[in-house]
Amino acid sequence: MSKTTLFNALVVKETADNTFTKSICQRDISELPDNELLIEVHYSSLNYKDAMSASGNKRVSQHFPHTPGIDAAGIVVSDKSATFTPGQQVLVFGYDLGMNTAGGLGQMISIPANWAVPCPATLTLKEAMTYGTGGLTAALCIQKLEKLGAKPSDGPVAVTGATGGVGSMSVALLKQLGYDVVAFSGKPEQSEYLKTLGASEVLHRDVINDVNANPVGKTLWAHGIDTLGGEYLANLLKQLKPGGAVASCGLASSPELSLTVIPFITRGVSLLGVDSVYIPLTDKQHIWDRVATDMKLPQLDNYCEEITLGQTPEYLDRFFQSQVVGRYVVNMRDA
Repeated sequence: MSKTTLFNALVVKETADNTFTKSICQRDISELPDNELLIEVHYSSLNYKDAMSASGNKRVSQHFPHTPGIDAAGIVVSDKSATFTPGQQVLVFGYDLGMNTAGGLGQMISIPANWAVPCPATLTLKEAMTYGTGGLTAALCIQKLEKLGAKPSDGPVAVTGATGGVGSMSVALLKQLGYDVVAFSGKPEQSEYLKTLGASEVLHRDVINDVNANPVGKTLWAHGIDTLGGEYLANLLKQLKPGGAVASCGLASSPELSLTVIPFITRGVSLLGVDSVYIPLTDKQHIWDRVATDMKLPQLDNYCEEITLGQTPEYLDRFFQSQVVGRYVVNMRDA
C-alpha cells in the first residue's frame, strides 16, 4: 500500500468558456473528503455514467474539478469505523462514488464505510472489476427476471445494446445459466464477437422496431434485458410471449416510453425496473456472492480489455462515438 500522500487521478475541469477538459493529475489525500474508509484503488472500470461525468454532464456531477469512476476495487488503508481491517480487499460501486464524491479513477478514495463490501474470496480485484457496475447490473437484471419465474425452458431472451458493458455481460451470464440468447446490436460487424459470448442469434437492433405502431406484434421472445429505452423497449414489450418480462436498466437511446397498455392486459407481460446504485448493501453483497459462484464466468479476461489510467480520457470518448465493445478494466497502478 502507498505510503506517500500523493496519488494520480483523472481530473475533469471546467474552463472559463464552460467547456470541460480531462487529464491525469497528481492529487493529495488531504484533498479527499473526510470519510471513514480510505482505500488504495488497484482496479476500476469504465461505464457510460463515467463518460457522462467526464464530459461535464451536470445531471451526473455538479461540481468540478472532479474525478469520475463509479467502480473501485482495492485495499483498505484505514477505517475509522472499524468495519474493515487494513489490507482487506474491498469493492465499491454505486451510491455517490464518482458522481459528486471523488471516484475510482483516482488511485485513492475516501468513502463512508457502508458503501463498501468485502471482495469475495473466489474473485480477484481485477475479476471483480471485469464485472463492475455493468456486470452487476446484468446480474441484477437476470435475478429480477428469475424472481418473476423466468427459466431457460421459457424460450429465448432478447438483449438490446448487446455490445455494451451491460449488454455483453448479460449475454455471457444468460448463456452461463443455460438460457438461449438473441443479441440485438447496431454493430453488425460485432456479430461473431457476440456469438463467442454466448448469443445463439445476432440481429440488428432495428429489427425490434418492425412491429411499427401496432399495439402488439408476434410473440417472439420469452423475456428481455433492455439497455436502450425508448422505442426499442416499447417494441420489445409488444413482442414478448404471454407472461414474459423485460428488465429495463438503461436509456442509451431514449428515456421516453410510449406504448399502450394492451401488451400488459392481453398478454400479462411485465416491465421490471433495475437499479444498481442505491440498492441496500445486503442486496449488493448477495449479488456479488452470486457473481462469485453460479454466475462466475470462466476465462474472465475474454470479457474485458485492460487499460491504464493514462488511457482513460481516450477510452471515455468512445462511449459517445459508438465504439464501445465489452468492458474496459482500468489498472490503476499502471498510470
